[in-house]
Amino acid sequence: MTATSIGPVPPSRRSGGPHPGLLAAVSLGIFLFSLLLAGLLSGGQVFVSPFAPAADVVRFYQQNVAAARIGGMLQFGAAVPLGIFAATVYARVVRLGVKVPGPAIGFFGGMAAALFLMISGLLGWLLSRPEVTVDIPLTRALAFLAFAAGGAGCVVGLGLLVAGLAVPALILSLFPRWLAWTGLVIAALSELSFLSLAVEPLQVLLPIGRFAGMLWLVAAGFVLPASRAAANRVPGGRDPGAARARA
Repeated sequence: MTATSIGPVPPSRRSGGPHPGLLAAVSLGIFLFSLLLAGLLSGGQVFVSPFAPAADVVRFYQQNVAAARIGGMLQFGAAVPLGIFAATVYARVVRLGVKVPGPAIGFFGGMAAALFLMISGLLGWLLSRPEVTVDIPLTRALAFLAFAAGGAGCVVGLGLLVAGLAVPALILSLFPRWLAWTGLVIAALSELSFLSLAVEPLQVLLPIGRFAGMLWLVAAGFVLPASRAAANRVPGGRDPGAARARA
């Protein structure tokens, strides 16, 4: 068969791949389940802050081995669909004809968020090992690393993923403008969360960026068009191929 005899790929095949909305929902669901199960296994205790006295940090992990182990495992698992989401959305937005840097920035952010969440989960698993928690300085250092990776590291990456999708969606009207603007606000708060590494009161931005960001990704994943034809059917939408020069 010659190259000229191969016909165009049908739109349904070009727009294949996992559904991004379902991927984001699965990632969020696993993460929430990790928090719920860890809370049940620890008797309703809140995970101890690494900023607490060293003795309290060590005591918590020594007394809640199952909570730390299962929680770390599920956090690691939640990172997998998040990474697949970032790759899927990047491929879909590029397929829509978007040529601005936003999709690549979002892909970088999504990969960073997934990797930092994996690292945080692995560190949580390490903190469930009795042979590790007998060493007080090591336990506290690992607790700080888990907090930094799962907190600012993951949330800042998540903000870039949200922004990388919200900006082209706003410019090209890929989905409702209110949703795109909401994403930009969430992304800005998520990026500011890096300041929490030096200013502890700003740690309040971490749960805002994490949970609001993941909920936004679920919504965006369900409304993101799979093809140019679908994008043109969005109210106020424009053909990305015709509009990218203005982007």
